[in-house]
Amino acid sequence: MKRMHIHISAADMDATKRYYTALFGQAPTVDKPDYMKWMLDDPRINLAVSQRDGATRGVDHLGLQVDSDDELEAVNAALQAAEQSTLAEPGANCCYAASNKHWARDPQGVVWEMFHTMDAIPTYGHDLRDEVPHTPTAKSAGGCC
Repeated sequence: MKRMHIHISAADMDATKRYYTALFGQAPTVDKPDYMKWMLDDPRINLAVSQRDGATRGVDHLGLQVDSDDELEAVNAALQAAEQSTLAEPGANCCYAASNKHWARDPQGVVWEMFHTMDAIPTYGHDLRDEVPHTPTAKSAGGCC
């Protein structure tokens, strides 16, 4: 089963924690000084908030969390079958978790992280998000929407 993943960069972690705790009616599942995560079942979302190198950008990236490596490989195979570039990151240690990942960038440049988390780790770590190859930009259809 898949869970939507949204990762947000924030400058004020305390204000962000108060906001999302009120919105979702529950405290974060993971609560560190530089990272928080809400694992929600209704709606089925993994919302992560972090301070990334002091950058405040709002939505940092989107993703799909899956329950197994087989499911992860199926998502990656579907993207590759559609001639989309992906970047594999097996054995990633990021966001206080050990995971296998694949990264991609949609035609608008939005970074997507597909991942299977195996275990918690004691440090934030690092990922390959900034190394995801760019895809050609989609042509504008014009109009406002």
